Amino acid sequence: MLRGLYTATAGMLTQQRRTEMLSNNMANANTAGYKADQSTIRAFPEMLLQRMENKTLPTGNGMNVPGMQTIGSLNTGSYVQEIKSPFLQGGLKETGLVTDVALVEENVPLNPETNVKGSLFFAVQNQAGEERYTRNGHFTLDDNGLLLSDGNPVLSRDGQPISIQSGEFNVTENGEVYVKEQDEMRFVAQIDVRFAADVRNLVKEGNGIYRTSDGQALPTAIDNGDIQYNLKQKYLENSTVDIGRTYTDMMTAYRSFEANQKVLQAYDKSMEKAANEIGRLS
Repeated sequence: MLRGLYTATAGMLTQQRRTEMLSNNMANANTAGYKADQSTIRAFPEMLLQRMENKTLPTGNGMNVPGMQTIGSLNTGSYVQEIKSPFLQGGLKETGLVTDVALVEENVPLNPETNVKGSLFFAVQNQAGEERYTRNGHFTLDDNGLLLSDGNPVLSRDGQPISIQSGEFNVTENGEVYVKEQDEMRFVAQIDVRFAADVRNLVKEGNGIYRTSDGQALPTAIDNGDIQYNLKQKYLENSTVDIGRTYTDMMTAYRSFEANQKVLQAYDKSMEKAANEIGRLS
């Protein structure tokens, strides 16, 4: 009976974690460049139950051993094996804001080990001065003219924060930033774009920010002949969250959680009855 308790509890924990993941996806449905998480659920290995009535030692897999009768298999529950984010290109929406820049992937090579396409990112600097990566092109300008992504300075090709001392500027398809001064366009910097060949090496930190698991900086995609991309000013990349499907998956997770909860309650009542009634001495 205790095995049943563990199985039902494992199912509840699995659905709880899945609900948390789906809730985070829903909360970021309107976050520019957000990549929706997906979960992989697997069952724990099944156990083979056998009845043993003599002292004969089992050999091999224990089948057809004298004195041992196979009863059947026992499932020990499920668990979330992994949560990953497929780095798919999101759709574009026009905003009309000069500070909005969408990163559009045109040709990104496959990883030969995983056969999964790599991904491109803007390079930013966090509050601790460490390099991080994001797809969020909803940039802003602070009072000092720094170009920011969610409060983090956007880095240029030379690894320095980009400073734009003008409200009028243009971003070319290759990321070069020009400001208008006296009817002339002056080059300021080039927005750096980094390439992650193996997306398994990326770790989410929240707010659409990623870091590398090994602490190594991602290489630049600029002048890489195997990579083609362009930056579109006054556009944003939508998140890859499918709101309708996410709602449906959340309802399914809730119902699965409730079903396991009822099983757990049934086991609890059976144990209570066994302890208070069956085991009572007359």
